[in-house]
Amino acid sequence: MGEKLNSGLVRTLLTKLEQLALALEKASIAEYIELYRKPRRLLYLNFLAGIARGFGLAIGFTVVGAFFLYGLGKLASWNLPVVGEFIAEITRIVQHELARRR
Repeated sequence: MGEKLNSGLVRTLLTKLEQLALALEKASIAEYIELYRKPRRLLYLNFLAGIARGFGLAIGFTVVGAFFLYGLGKLASWNLPVVGEFIAEITRIVQHELARRR
C-alpha cells in the first residue's frame, strides 16, 4: 500500500511539474531573463516602445482634438446663446494673445 501511495504522489508531482513547465513556457520567462542579461537590448526595446507610445499619443490627441473642434464648430453654427458666448470669449482671448505677440 505504501508503494501505491508513493507512485500516486510521484505521478501527481510529475503532472504538476509538467503544468508548471508549460506555464513558464507560455509566460516566456526565458525571454525575460535573456533581456535582463542584455541590458542594451532592454534599453533599445524600451526606447522603441516609448517612441511608439509617444507617436500613438500624438496621433490620438490630434484625432480627438479634431473631433472636439468639429463638434464645437457645429455647436457654434446652431447659435446657442451660452455656447456662442463661450466661443466668442475664446476667440477674443486668442486674438488678444496673437496681437500681443506681434
